[in-house]
Amino acid sequence: MTDRLVLLLGAVGLVPIALSYGLMPQTTVTWLFGFPVEGTNQTHIFRAIMGLYLANAAFWLFAVFRPGLRRTGLWIMVLFMVGLAAGRVLSIVVDGMPGIVLWAYLGAEVIFALLAINCLKQTEKPS
Repeated sequence: MTDRLVLLLGAVGLVPIALSYGLMPQTTVTWLFGFPVEGTNQTHIFRAIMGLYLANAAFWLFAVFRPGLRRTGLWIMVLFMVGLAAGRVLSIVVDGMPGIVLWAYLGAEVIFALLAINCLKQTEKPS
């Protein structure tokens, strides 16, 4: 899979997740994960997560069209996806089994991390 395609798919896939966290968290988070989002502080946290996700997606999109940013975009994707996946695995070990949506997120994070790592290996410059 090409680096541009991995970055594009990662960005496109991340946008709806970002919006589900921050656009209307009282509705979507409750529906997706089964717990209420109540009050300004909780809404604030989910909107900040949305901003973080959208910033990553925007950078990956820039990297699709700017060859000089592609390796950086792939590295950011690896760090982002591995960070999320590691946190989820820790939570599984410490807290127990999550719902199906969170398992799907973990699967997607691992797949995108591996795809980005593969792209980085393919574009390594010999020393």
